[in-house]
Amino acid sequence: MVVLAARQDGRPRHQQVAADIRAQIMSGELAPGAQLPAITQLAERYGTTNTTIQHALADLREEDFVFSQAGKGVFVRDRRLFTVRVGTYFTPTPRGYSYKLVDVAEVRPPAEVAAAYGLGADSTAILRQRLMLHGGEPVELSWSYYPLDIAGGTPLAGRAKIVGGAPQVLAELGYPQLEFTDRISSRPPTTEELEALDLPNDVPVIRQLRIVRSEGGRPVEVGIQVKGAHLYELLYQESITPALEG
Repeated sequence: MVVLAARQDGRPRHQQVAADIRAQIMSGELAPGAQLPAITQLAERYGTTNTTIQHALADLREEDFVFSQAGKGVFVRDRRLFTVRVGTYFTPTPRGYSYKLVDVAEVRPPAEVAAAYGLGADSTAILRQRLMLHGGEPVELSWSYYPLDIAGGTPLAGRAKIVGGAPQVLAELGYPQLEFTDRISSRPPTTEELEALDLPNDVPVIRQLRIVRSEGGRPVEVGIQVKGAHLYELLYQESITPALEG
């Protein structure tokens, strides 16, 4: 059975071409370091003009999917997507991930954070805002909120980086992190996110709202994590119990 499309792609042709090449890069069909066909060949393949292909490649260069070498051609970026294991806490390393502490303050949390904690409209929480870097490049902006009755007067409320991170502090306070729930969505970035993450224009972000719970199901951390969608893929892995035949 042939399923007819409900609508046609109304984007400019160069955006359609860029989307197709981008999908090939993200799927691995175009491997890191691979050379793209010449502009004239791409124009013939996509049934369009050289100018349209040049515009498409310009978009992909801005998004860091491809790069040009004078006199040689256009090549796929030589790095793969960051694969994020959703439950992973990244330990800073000299040549890998590092963190920049942007702000620490007692604030009124956003409505979704207040709802997770069951806080009233005038209640406050401790906010720790961080910028995660990889190889010195910004890759994630995060806002972590902690209940005032737990975090007040602890390193979580201080302006220094925490050795071992928030999970260790919470465990020492008697609130070990035992489970979390993620809600994941995608949307255009805010101005703050675009500038802090140095995002190309028109690149969406992946947004995670994470609620971390301790014993008794008590929420002890609610975090909002924002990443450029052109850099990341999220990895979920869970064991499956075979269904019993009956």
